[in-house]
Amino acid sequence: MSWFYLIIAGLFECFWSTMMKLSEGFSRPGYAVATVIGMIASFWALIVATKELPISLAYPIWTGIGAVGAVLVGVFFLRDTIRPLTWVFVAMLIVGIIGIKLTAGE
Repeated sequence: MSWFYLIIAGLFECFWSTMMKLSEGFSRPGYAVATVIGMIASFWALIVATKELPISLAYPIWTGIGAVGAVLVGVFFLRDTIRPLTWVFVAMLIVGIIGIKLTAGE
């Protein structure tokens, strides 16, 4: 169940970063509130996940999900443009996340 919470935490990481962008510097109250709610949900799910998972495993995976998710949301929903070489590094992030999971012994 801890892996479920860790994935949820990462997804909320993507959510709150997107809401933060849409809040336009916290000048749009609805998005600002959604940002804070997303942050709280993300941290709560991470806290629950780390009751069973070591922080050396959970934290990098949580941030990795958030980082990759933010890139994907930015490109596909917010019309961000990134260079083709950037996709190589996004792929490296994904490989790193998978590598951490596979070698952690969990």
